[in-house]
Amino acid sequence: MILGSICVRGGSKGVPKKNIKILNGNPLLFYTVDCATHSMFLNDIVVSSDDDQMLAIAKNLGIKNTFKRPDELATDKASKWDVFIHLVEEYESKTGNIVEFLVDLDVTVPLRKPEHIDGAIAMMQNNKVDVVITGYEPERNPYFNMMEITEGNYAEIVKKSEKPIVCRQDAPLVYSLTPAVYVIRKQALYDFKHWSDAKCMIYEIPRKNAVDIDTDFDFELVEFLMQNKK
Repeated sequence: MILGSICVRGGSKGVPKKNIKILNGNPLLFYTVDCATHSMFLNDIVVSSDDDQMLAIAKNLGIKNTFKRPDELATDKASKWDVFIHLVEEYESKTGNIVEFLVDLDVTVPLRKPEHIDGAIAMMQNNKVDVVITGYEPERNPYFNMMEITEGNYAEIVKKSEKPIVCRQDAPLVYSLTPAVYVIRKQALYDFKHWSDAKCMIYEIPRKNAVDIDTDFDFELVEFLMQNKK
């Protein structure tokens, strides 16, 4: 089966109580729950949180399976990979269902669409990979216009090529990741310590749907985009 997961912590340094802050009339959590329920491929949805208020809101939004996350998995340094394992094992123990794919949907990307969820799942089903991650073509490219500071305080291009790249169109294609959708083969949770160790593919989504809310400015930007949507 394909299980959708929505993992929300009570704490947030950038925007306090971000995951339930009111955005355009609804708590931020609403948009991810609503999107997930319109996916054609998700068989069930789970919300995991350390915060009772967030779990109560999830239940009011129609989520039947909610799990209280242990304190050690609720810090800003906790590995989400461990959160996934806890969620899957709790779900399988409670329901008896056996998960094949976990599809994590980050609450901070409220402009994703159901077709992005289903497209990423289809990519996983049609390819022999462990993880499919959503991404978009960024405005900056490490082969062309991104630099890092090296020893001696000098600046150098992040990814040097044998021949200097003089126009952006000639640079290799790179992607910025967005946590809009992460599709993970369940076995990969036990075979690898982190998704970056696994065999991955990128499912590209439009930049306008990939805005990730980390700051108050991001929050205001998304609300502006929602209110001015044509």
